[in-house]
Amino acid sequence: MSEASLSSTAEATELRRVLGLWDLVFYGVVLIQPIAAVGLFGVAQQLSQGHMVTTVLIAMCAMMLTAISYGRMASVYPSAGSAYTYVSRGLNVHLGFIAGWGMVLDYLIIPIVSTIYAAITLTRIVPHVPYAVWVVVLVLLTTGLNLRGIRSTARWNIVLLCGMCAVIAVFFVAAVHYLALHGGTSALFSFKPIYNPSTFHLGAIFTATSFAALTYIGFDGVTTLAEDVKNPRKNVLIATVLVCAITGVFSAVQIYLAARVWPTYNNFPNVETAFLDVCGRAGGPWLFQAMAVTLFVACIGTALTGQVGAARLLYGMGRDGVLPRRAFGRLAGATNTPVFNILLIGAVTICGSLTLSYEHAAEVLNFGAFLAFMGVNAAVVKTFYVMRRERNFLRDLVAPVGALLFCGAIWWSLPHLAKWIGGAWVLIGILYLAAITGGFRRAPARMDFSE
Repeated sequence: MSEASLSSTAEATELRRVLGLWDLVFYGVVLIQPIAAVGLFGVAQQLSQGHMVTTVLIAMCAMMLTAISYGRMASVYPSAGSAYTYVSRGLNVHLGFIAGWGMVLDYLIIPIVSTIYAAITLTRIVPHVPYAVWVVVLVLLTTGLNLRGIRSTARWNIVLLCGMCAVIAVFFVAAVHYLALHGGTSALFSFKPIYNPSTFHLGAIFTATSFAALTYIGFDGVTTLAEDVKNPRKNVLIATVLVCAITGVFSAVQIYLAARVWPTYNNFPNVETAFLDVCGRAGGPWLFQAMAVTLFVACIGTALTGQVGAARLLYGMGRDGVLPRRAFGRLAGATNTPVFNILLIGAVTICGSLTLSYEHAAEVLNFGAFLAFMGVNAAVVKTFYVMRRERNFLRDLVAPVGALLFCGAIWWSLPHLAKWIGGAWVLIGILYLAAITGGFRRAPARMDFSE
């Protein structure tokens, strides 16, 4: 190859890394969504006895420590597999399979959580239609669209993000105006949403934190762009931490204002959609409706992408022999879609949405997520402290172990139902892994999360 060709090739390779730090941060914020904490408000306020702001900030600390671990592992193993890849390569392929199995549970639960909240929101707007009818209609809608191969575009995601930010900005102004009219400075500035000695209980705080941590689910998606980023070793780590910090601070401000507008945590007309009532009190019926529409559209978008993401993941597992290829590894029709998988996810979503509450579905989602978080933190310890001669005690051992224990405490605080469902799923995964690897004697087929 000529010198000019080598130079051209090197330049082309360099040009692939086009994303800067703030491109990554913006991508992460879009993934999480700026209204992530809104749907959790009522339930988390009740669970924490009026201290959701505190739970969001505690979860932010755990997520920022874990984000550092994700960023460090991404610098070594840039891959779409995220936690699955990090645990597989950093610890053990069989442990990696279990981490991936937990991620599969999250893929299955995301459409359920989104459908439940969309249906609950619709019952507030059109109360005479039963919740179960809305669930069936929504699942039929999302399943039908995905069978036709319809995908949301990046442009639509940006429009939706701008709409969310606009509604939240209006809420900020309306809430401050409301508080100024109803109590002035003393109503606007108070320490009670963070610490109220008459209702503060540490057990309730950690139980609520295990639920409120759903605010940050999706931050690890930043690491999947490690191969497209300028200076990935530095920028991926900084971006994951910044995404968690920005999300935490922004969410804490939202919840603080909501808690001041509605200072009592145990008298919401509807606990799952309590933020809508806060909007109604602060800005009137029009803000109630605007927030309801925003939440509904966001949930539909998440349900659409969640369902097709889960279906594509099952297809990849079937294609690669992790699941039976004849059922899961087939594409059908001109749309090139995994029809069987989409229909299966649709059926699972209907069953889950009709049997689980919003709170319980979100807690099951956090079971799988925090299992993966703990695995990544453990992988950092082995990769950077155990396997390397040059190591830093604080950075390579104390920080990831602290993050692991922090995440473990939140995970342990999950309610019993989430542990039973998540534990049963993990047990099925272990038994299945033993069957396909001859009793753990050979490596399992690799999961492809890039689907």
